Amino acid sequence: MATGADAALRIANDTGLPYTDPHADVHRQRNKLERENSALSTHDGPADAQTEDAHRAIAGRFVEARRRGSAVAGFPGAIPPDLMSAYAVQDLAIAQWPDDVVGWKVGYIAPERRDASGDDRLLGPVFAKALWNAAPGLEVPVFAGGFAAVEAEYVLRLQADAPIDKIEWSSEEADAFPATLHTGIEIASSPLATINQLGPRVVVADFGNHNGLVLGEEIAGWRGIAESALTCTTLVNGIEVGRGGATTLPGGLRAAFAFALSRSAKRGRPLKAGDLIATGNATGIHDIRIGQTATIRFDGHGEITCTAVAAAPARANT
Repeated sequence: MATGADAALRIANDTGLPYTDPHADVHRQRNKLERENSALSTHDGPADAQTEDAHRAIAGRFVEARRRGSAVAGFPGAIPPDLMSAYAVQDLAIAQWPDDVVGWKVGYIAPERRDASGDDRLLGPVFAKALWNAAPGLEVPVFAGGFAAVEAEYVLRLQADAPIDKIEWSSEEADAFPATLHTGIEIASSPLATINQLGPRVVVADFGNHNGLVLGEEIAGWRGIAESALTCTTLVNGIEVGRGGATTLPGGLRAAFAFALSRSAKRGRPLKAGDLIATGNATGIHDIRIGQTATIRFDGHGEITCTAVAAAPARANT
């Protein structure tokens, strides 16, 4: 982990895991303003605010901001009271977004941030136009004035359709399902700067705080490799900011896969052959600024490098 005046440790409230922020003073000021300016929006609000029209308005505001490549000052409405309401917002946003879903990112939810659903993870869509193969000089869009981070990922690619009538999956059942494993980087970015501080319901509502996936090399024979042996390191501008691997998140790859299979089926979106599942941050969540370069070194499986650039209308996944 980086040390010194240029590095600080912050806790990502939606995951409960540490993540690095070299600009902590700026974030403290920004978070103070967010608390002062959007206190009303962090309440659940009256019941009629949770109608489909209200959900559609929230979805529409996020979609508009993403298409313009612009930030939003605060959560655009009453925060959904639970994860299922947040998924209703996400589904409406997916319907408004001019692209095809090709997979899902999985995010971990800290125990104290979970709701009555019991979900320990959450999903956000991966879109076709925001999926890139790893390549030298790759540029990835993040929202200026919003949230921007990179996450080392181990990414599963399904090799068969999941049964449409199966909605509960164990880790053991997921382990037996045909899939390949790849290295990757998630671009975690949102028009809302305080998305992680506001928690998992807000993260779900805005595409899971996701703005792209970089896909690296396949890890051949992955089921014969102990997850503890799948390790990696994240650097931002050449400075190490995180180290971990497939076992960083509780339950590891298979628990994330089982969750994705289960929650997708329950949403009426059973996974299909070719779908990608980014299983969760393997070294933490690492803030990145426009112009900075992230490098993920996957021990024994190559490295991926990308540089953050400002999302603009032409780049906002349209």
